[in-house]
Amino acid sequence: MNQQLKDKSRLAILLEILFTSTKLGLTSFGGPVAHLAYFKDEYVDRRKWLTDKTYADLIALCQFLPGPASSQVGISIGMLRGGILGGVISFLGFTLPSVIVLVIFALLYQTFTLGDAGFIHSLKVVAAAVVLHALIGLGKKLTPDKTRMAIALGAALIMLLYPSAWIQILIIVAAGLLGWKLFKNKAESKIEPFHVSISKKTGVASLSILSAALILLPILNNTFNNALLNIFDIFFRVGALVFGGGHVVLPMIERELVPQGLLSADEFLAGYGMAQAVPGPLFTFSSYLGTMMEGVTGAVVATIAIFLPSFLLIVAALPFLSELRKRAAFQGILMGVNASVVGILLAAFYDPVIKSSILDGSDFALAVILFALLNVWKVPAWLIVIIGVVGGYILQLLGF
Repeated sequence: MNQQLKDKSRLAILLEILFTSTKLGLTSFGGPVAHLAYFKDEYVDRRKWLTDKTYADLIALCQFLPGPASSQVGISIGMLRGGILGGVISFLGFTLPSVIVLVIFALLYQTFTLGDAGFIHSLKVVAAAVVLHALIGLGKKLTPDKTRMAIALGAALIMLLYPSAWIQILIIVAAGLLGWKLFKNKAESKIEPFHVSISKKTGVASLSILSAALILLPILNNTFNNALLNIFDIFFRVGALVFGGGHVVLPMIERELVPQGLLSADEFLAGYGMAQAVPGPLFTFSSYLGTMMEGVTGAVVATIAIFLPSFLLIVAALPFLSELRKRAAFQGILMGVNASVVGILLAAFYDPVIKSSILDGSDFALAVILFALLNVWKVPAWLIVIIGVVGGYILQLLGF
């Protein structure tokens, strides 16, 4: 009898997680910062699932990990509330709404040859405005001094001269080593400890799985000529190595897909622009890309692959991160990596964003207006998409 009551109670908790996370997945427009505000309002203030202090600790944890920070916070809250399964359900509820919209958009793009439609080019102009806005925001936060700004500019220069996915990874590693050497003295000394119930043995196992996958997947991909395995390899590696949040996924994935001919630059940027219009995490851009390459099956594989490292990293990091965050060397490494992220995004802003979207004066004028609305008037990204599409249509009618 007691076991039945426990099972019913656990089921009720999991259903509550699903309902709450799905509601957030349907309504959380505005990017990672807005997502965290929505989470606080729902999980902390309304439902009292965790305290302000624990929530702040979770955010600090996820900021130190590669991958989508807001999604990782949502997964962590689900795990604290309902165990590993609670984390999976929290992820599904928050992510599936935008996944479904982007898969449908990709199918429509292919079925009706939307590449020739005027609004597709407008979406690319929207992408230019959004990336510039993100670049300025990241630059202010992650390159506040001349040294980190120099790292960012160096990373941008190398990426522009040698644009490849492996060069990007080498830049991140080199920037981390520079950060370890240069920024140890700038580390914060007062950091609150982070308490968690996951065992260190579980954390080591999770990290081992992640490390093994990063080593074995490229080997398997080179051995077997399989499109879905190739997609899984690409998106898993991106999910494990992207620092700086959703916008930084743009250059990382672009270098893996467009030069190899798996997707055209126009198809890539049209989906990125559309991804701004949906709620939930920007990493669901992967669902659009997977659909464009291998249909709905490709979408499922790409989405699982890009988010799976987040699960493994959270489980691996939670038992150890409280200590790591106190170490000056670890903080220094992250400062260097974050500075290089700004440079990588700067290079991507030129190629492919500007080269594929700003073709004449009317494109530039529309991009400037959209950027001003984002940066000065703080118009949400989803509304920018609508304004951009309508504005592009009006310019077309006027003959520009």
